[in-house]
Amino acid sequence: MEPPLEIFLAAPPGLEPLLAAEAAAAGFAAPEVAPGGVTLRGGWPDVWRANLDLHGAGRVLVRVAAFRALHPAQLDRRARRVDWAALLPRGARVKVEATCRASRIWHAGAAAERVLGAVAGATGAVEGRLEEGALRLLARIDDDLCTISLDSSGEPLHRRGLKAEVGKAPLRETLAALFLAACGWDGRSPVLDPMCGSGTIPIEAAGIAAGLAPGRARAFAFQALPSFDPAAWAALKARPPVPVSDAVMWGADRDAGAVRMAAANAARAGVAGRVHLSRAAIGALERPPGPPGLVLVNPPYGARIGERRLLFALYGSLGAVLRERFAGWRVGVITADEGLARATGLPFAPPGPPVPHGGLTVRLWQAGPLG
Repeated sequence: MEPPLEIFLAAPPGLEPLLAAEAAAAGFAAPEVAPGGVTLRGGWPDVWRANLDLHGAGRVLVRVAAFRALHPAQLDRRARRVDWAALLPRGARVKVEATCRASRIWHAGAAAERVLGAVAGATGAVEGRLEEGALRLLARIDDDLCTISLDSSGEPLHRRGLKAEVGKAPLRETLAALFLAACGWDGRSPVLDPMCGSGTIPIEAAGIAAGLAPGRARAFAFQALPSFDPAAWAALKARPPVPVSDAVMWGADRDAGAVRMAAANAARAGVAGRVHLSRAAIGALERPPGPPGLVLVNPPYGARIGERRLLFALYGSLGAVLRERFAGWRVGVITADEGLARATGLPFAPPGPPVPHGGLTVRLWQAGPLG
């Protein structure tokens, strides 16, 4: 019996416990929070299932080697001891990315060359480009400890393969899922995004409520590896979804083009019947029929879209409408600007941790249930 693999699920700093909770709920054994993600142990089928099923994971990495390396020659020798032929296909295109920190090996480019040389010697691999489908190896040398990981995902996991159209500054699907979890949302109540853009939040929420696997429509790097079993993978993908609830999600936007994009994306994702979309400015926003739920919104921050000074009125109008019409609803506002969050006038709890997103740092501000 082969020893279990060490699997690393990448997550934004500060949100790792949410991903660990999702992994535990999905049946992965003993997930542990680590800086920048979650570690667990399992076999290759667990790697496949993590890519397919986890909404919050940004990538799934497999640790393939860890050893001390005090100089490049030692790095070369020890990298050649790894059974690359069992891990990678013959003649594969491979991209090695290296980082060095507090180590006697300090040149990341030279370190990457040594690892690539070891791989090439065992498999005939050639250097390739990620955008052309090359397999990705990550070599991290920290305090003279070299850890090499194989990226089993390929493209980042927020690229679900479902959204053909996007608006300005879209929220990544993985972040949407983690922020929904941070709000305590469990898939059983409605979600409304009053500035939905291309529909990321309501579509992701609808997929969760419907029990749909987020990776159902895309390919992964692990499908090119010798360990891949097409029949087992087909059986894994063929599992029927287990819906969490029949909750309906809502999205609105003042831009007709954004609403059309969101509708097309919802249809492509197979959740058009669960996502109700409308064109409406914030001042015209109406409370949806049915029980209260969660308003989760990612408004413009002023750093990338619009001028900050012009956004205070928008945030103020959002807060006024929610206080007036959304009694019993909870609210989550994702923003990079504390002043704009405060401009809503909502009774926010202390904000969540800072989360990197698109070159900015955002926080989740929560309030409610509103009175």
